[in-house]
Amino acid sequence: MPEILSAKRLITASQVIDRPTVTIDNDGLIVSIEPNSAPANADTVLTSTFFDIHTHGGAGHDVMEATPAVLDKISRFMGSHGVGHFLPTTVTASVEATLASLEGIARTIERAKTSDWNPTQARPIGIHLEGPFISHAKRGVHPPDKIQPPDIALFDRFQQAAAGYIRLITIAPEVPGGIDLIRHCSAQDVRVSIGHTNALATEARAGIKAGARSATHTYNAMRALDHREPGVLGVVLDDDDLYAELICDGVHVAPELVHLWLKAKGPERAILVTDSMAAAGMPEGDYMLGNFAVKVADGRALSADDLAQGKQTLAGSVLTLDRAVSNLQRFTGAPLEVAAHLASRNPAAMLDLEPGFGDLTIGSPANLNVFNMAGERMRTLLHGRLIN
Repeated sequence: MPEILSAKRLITASQVIDRPTVTIDNDGLIVSIEPNSAPANADTVLTSTFFDIHTHGGAGHDVMEATPAVLDKISRFMGSHGVGHFLPTTVTASVEATLASLEGIARTIERAKTSDWNPTQARPIGIHLEGPFISHAKRGVHPPDKIQPPDIALFDRFQQAAAGYIRLITIAPEVPGGIDLIRHCSAQDVRVSIGHTNALATEARAGIKAGARSATHTYNAMRALDHREPGVLGVVLDDDDLYAELICDGVHVAPELVHLWLKAKGPERAILVTDSMAAAGMPEGDYMLGNFAVKVADGRALSADDLAQGKQTLAGSVLTLDRAVSNLQRFTGAPLEVAAHLASRNPAAMLDLEPGFGDLTIGSPANLNVFNMAGERMRTLLHGRLIN
């Protein structure tokens, strides 16, 4: 039996449709969208599912484990929070560990293209390589002994292990060799994000000129803004063409600066991410991010080693992307239409994915989030199947 959904609004990548009726066939595909046909008292809003381009894991597991069972669990967890597609994101580790993880993730990406994939799981479609080509000065919790100088040959080894699925890479442009690596990656259609960087404004601009397209978790692990030396942060906020991620959990960035980021980047260049780690969706306690220990308490994921030394260093987040969308509306007053685009349309645009990727059109998979009128996600359908 076909399934029929009615709503007050349908938010697609290109338009907002009032009072739609959406018909979904038995294969989970959208067969019709009829505007102005839903009951007048319809009280839900439909959007595309989300696309998280920066996540290290969740549900008690880290993507660096890279086994089929672990990646399936993470994929199910992502789907249960409104995500339809994601980029498993690595963390700085030894070269050997990174190669092994990339190989495992690549096999799962291949499997996600087949009929064997569980349609109620979010689909990994590429890899975000965060580290090891970052700044020691702004490494965050990335282990200092595993950071590598930017190296084209090493990147090529990583990409070969990943079967070409590295779609996004974080690079500190000021580190010697960084600009050459940015050019090399850009020439291969790998999008470059400047992050974990202590770059001056001139160094950040050089990275953008070389091909950098985005910025990794704006404000975090970046040189602070100064009115005489704006540094990388000043450039990120000022450059109209540069996309910029943000972790909208109220922990990594104060709500006032979330508002400033959205004003600066606008609804076309701002991207919501989670930077989630294994503890997302789990009770507070002790977890791992890559190969180092993290303690989670009061909604904050902190480096266990730094805590032992009396320091508090954030180690990813326990955020989910549906909560980020809700927080953005609450912190800034932005409508759901804007918040949803920041978590779906914009990351796909930054990566230059095929036209219509993740959009809701006739013939596309019915990957839908259902929101109440307060802008809170109530449930999700992946390929027409209700998963929560």
